[in-house]
Order: sequence, then C-alpha cells, then structure tokens
Amino acid sequence: MIDIADIRGRWRKAVAFLDERGRRLFAANEALAQGPGGISATSIATGLARSTIGRGIQELRSARNDLGPRLRRPGAGRKSAVVQHPELPAALEKLIEDAIRGDPMSPLRWVSRSQRQLVKQLAAQGFQVSQRVVGKLLRELHYSCQANCKTREGGNNPDRNAQFEHVNNAVQEAIAAGEPAISVDTKKKELVGDFKNNGRELRRQGDPEPVRVHDFKIPELGKVAPYGVYDIAANHGWVSVGISADTGAFAVESIRRWWYKLGKPRYPNATRLTITADCGGSNGPQARLWKRELQRLANETDLTITVAHLPPGTSKWNRIEHRLFAFITMNWRANRWSATG
Repeated sequence: MIDIADIRGRWRKAVAFLDERGRRLFAANEALAQGPGGISATSIATGLARSTIGRGIQELRSARNDLGPRLRRPGAGRKSAVVQHPELPAALEKLIEDAIRGDPMSPLRWVSRSQRQLVKQLAAQGFQVSQRVVGKLLRELHYSCQANCKTREGGNNPDRNAQFEHVNNAVQEAIAAGEPAISVDTKKKELVGDFKNNGRELRRQGDPEPVRVHDFKIPELGKVAPYGVYDIAANHGWVSVGISADTGAFAVESIRRWWYKLGKPRYPNATRLTITADCGGSNGPQARLWKRELQRLANETDLTITVAHLPPGTSKWNRIEHRLFAFITMNWRANRWSATG
C-alpha cells in the first residue's frame, strides 16, 4: 500500500532546494519506487501534474542528459506576453506618450505614470498583463523613473569669468591685508512648530517623531527668516533668526550684530569690511534700503564697506551656501523648528 503522507513528507523537506527540473526528477523517482499507482500517488502528494511526472520518468529511463544545464527543452514553457500580443509594446508606448518628460530625442526616457496605472489602462484595452511585465517592457523600451535635473544655466555673459575673478580678488586682497571678508545670504523662511522636515535621524524602531500632517502656519508662532554671515578667513558662521520680513534693514542688522559680537574682537584693527552677496533679495544691488543701512553701519563703525555681488544666476557659488547653510540643513534634517529656536 502506497503511503501518500510519507511521500509528501519527503517532498516538503527537499522541494525548497530543488529547481524545476530537480522537482520533476524527484517526483519521477518517487513514482518509480512506489510501483503501480505510483504516478497518481506522487501527483497527489506533490501537486505536480501526472504529465510532468511522466516526462521525468522518461528522462530517468533514458539515462541521458539531453538538456545539459537547461531546465526545459528549447521552445518549452509559457510564451512571453510580447509573443502572445505582438502589439503590446506599441500600445504601451502610445499610452505613455503624453506622460513623457524631457528631450524626446534622448535615448533614455521616463514616465510620470505609475506601473499600476499603466496595467489598469492596458487592461481596459484588452491586454491582461501584470505589473511585473509592464516594468520589464518599460526597461526594454529604455524608460526609467528619474527626478528632474538642474542643468539649464540660462544666459551666459561674456564677462562672467571676469566678474568672478573680480569678486575673488577683492576677497583675497582683504584676507591678505588682515581685514574681514564675509559672505552673506538669507536662507528660505521656515515655519515654526512641529512640521515635517525631510531626511532621517536615528531613533528607536517604530518610534518616529510625530509631526503635523499639514504645513499650515501656526499664527502665534509664524515663520522665521535665517540670515547668515560667514567669515571666509576664519571659517566661522553666524546666523540671525528674524521673525519680521526679510528686508535690507534686517540683513544689515544681522551684519551689525556679527561685527560687534565676533567681527570686532577678531579684527580689532580693521579699517574696511568686504562683503560678497547674491545679486537678489534683501541684499541685492538694486535694494535702496540695503545701501542706506550699509551707509549707516559704515558711519557707525568707521569701516569702509565694499560689497561685491555675484553675477545673476550664480548664487550657488556664494561661499556661505556650501560652507554654512549646507551644514545647517544636514543638522536640522528630520528635526523641526521649536518655538524657542
């Protein structure tokens, strides 16, 4: 009498270590060992089809390895979705034509629709394919998920290099003379409160810091504008956080506080101050309030103040961006502004 439970027990122990061909040959060997009725019993115990076990028995009896390292004979197995539906790639491309972003002549393209949405829309057209098949077709068609990339610099002034050299020379001359040279800028306004901030930080598993779902301003807390002053020679920074509008008066007041707290003690014999700044915002060259407040600061401190503005569209080259603000962003990542700072 054939013990199906015994066959099933041996099958369950071995099946996790076998590939398709190994499972077929294992079942065939069990069926031969059981004698008459072995194919039916093995089929019930393993769940394999009788025809599959029969092919395995033929392979065992032939005592030849005609397949070599292959699992199936050439042409065996289920046909791919593209073979069954040759028009599928064209239908997929047509479906996502309006979702293409970027240069249409580029060899690498990407889509904004999700694979799940594409599967649903293909099903509406009569193509029953899985999300995995759609993903494979997208890769074969050279589509991939990508973020947008900042590459368009805008206009290029023929005097751009000379402008940078002038700014650099002004800074180098000040540093060589032992005079202060600073880089200034305003970071974007930030909401005060328990709001979401990008990035991650180490916490106990399953215990993320709870924050608000929506980024609506809290009236009693409002927003803050961080204004930074970076001392180029000393490699030290200063940040003033204002609750009012980002104006020229706020910018110069931040520089004034830096001067009295850090600048004057560090440069007690200074006679001039060199400032590098962006060409827009509260410290732009066209801001009359900025100029007026700088003149007041010069009269107050007896300093000769020189401002060197970076060319338009080159604010990322302002030293404060990658020497001070970049580290501020990394340190408050996944944290939030509190009501006290």
